[in-house]
Amino acid sequence: QVQLVESGGGSVQAGGSLRLSCAASGRTSDQYDMGWFRQAPGKEREFVAAVSWNGDYKHYADPVKGRFIISRDNAKNTQYLQMNRLKPEDSAVYYCVADNRFRLASDWGDANQYEHWGRGTQVFVSS
Repeated sequence: QVQLVESGGGSVQAGGSLRLSCAASGRTSDQYDMGWFRQAPGKEREFVAAVSWNGDYKHYADPVKGRFIISRDNAKNTQYLQMNRLKPEDSAVYYCVADNRFRLASDWGDANQYEHWGRGTQVFVSS
């Protein structure tokens, strides 16, 4: 089992930046792909970004491409989401996810592909 704890959320004005972190504990010796999803009030949960266990492959949802950067430091068992040029529509609870199973490229954005979830961290972007 892997436990995930997010941090770094908060309030920021539009155009600003935030950096989310997700610390993993437990069976971190396994090769877990990791990622981020988000959910705004009244909206469906949506994929944000994901990174392969070795950091070689990164996937981004179209709304965040060019603004968000996902990375990981396996020595620290931590992944990061650098969020730049934030917009009010980025406001949501952001969830860290992890899974060690194989997935097709087309499945990286599927929430069902990730077994482990953190509790989430709130991000609010004011206009």
